[in-house]
Amino acid sequence: MMAGRNFLDLSDAGGNAIAAMIADAIDRKAARQGWPKGRPDADAPLAGRVLAMVFEKNSTRTRVSFDIAIRQLGGTPLILDSGTSQLGRGETVADTARVLGRMCDAIMVRTDDHAKVEEMGRHAGVPVINGLTDQSHPCQIVADLLTIIEHGKPLPGLQMAWLGDCNNVMNSLVEAAGLTKFDMRLGTPAGYVPDAFYVDRARAQGSAITVTHDAAETAQGADVVVTDTWISMGQDHAEEKLAELAPYQVNAQLMARAKPNAIFLHCLPAHVGEEVSEEVFEGPQSVVFDEAENRIHAQKSILLWSLGLLGSEAG
Repeated sequence: MMAGRNFLDLSDAGGNAIAAMIADAIDRKAARQGWPKGRPDADAPLAGRVLAMVFEKNSTRTRVSFDIAIRQLGGTPLILDSGTSQLGRGETVADTARVLGRMCDAIMVRTDDHAKVEEMGRHAGVPVINGLTDQSHPCQIVADLLTIIEHGKPLPGLQMAWLGDCNNVMNSLVEAAGLTKFDMRLGTPAGYVPDAFYVDRARAQGSAITVTHDAAETAQGADVVVTDTWISMGQDHAEEKLAELAPYQVNAQLMARAKPNAIFLHCLPAHVGEEVSEEVFEGPQSVVFDEAENRIHAQKSILLWSLGLLGSEAG
């Protein structure tokens, strides 16, 4: 029997557990004010634990935040990538999972195909955390929700506007909407279709998920405006796609349609001048670097939940 819980999508935890993660992250962040980044938390709850981090995709924020997170919790990070591990030479995901599960206490995986993290979760025998797949990015969204709450915006009843491409971050935000009871408008070009699985489930859970091709309508009255890079990691820099998405750039005119106290989120890295204007990215409504820092605090709470030290079963 596995010691702990997988975190492959937000629904693996559920709304109550996500709320517990955010509350824990807020408390731990506050308790560290003024401390050196490498100093363990006072309780060091993961002392003696080892987190294996498997990277098949490049990373800055995920790599650094999980590394610092496990250290602050008192544990030890171990980093592997496909180029320097047997995954890169054809070892199966299942075999790698079984080996890492014997040697480490938890595994974080950042990869392409979501089926890989699911397979690792079935075979590892220890908690497996999705650090990003082409389907979803749940760790990023816990940090996003933490940032929204820090900026004085309760989640129930929140109006979020997503502008641009339909991707893994959008999927996880839609999933979060259903679990934590906020509404979303998805502004995308004609022909860009959000993942029906996530949209239908969020609607069934009571969230209003509206799909529109009108960027101005999307942003109107929003509490939070979100976008992401239009050319995802590993994709060609397609000029046709950039042209189709150009009307959905988050610029000052679009932000003016949101509420006056609206905030702007972007998971980074950003292509300033494409999906977001420099005026917005560097402006007073942008909280993207709070959001990036919060990856550490969110990751800590995800680790604690996955290892059975925070919250209850999914709900």
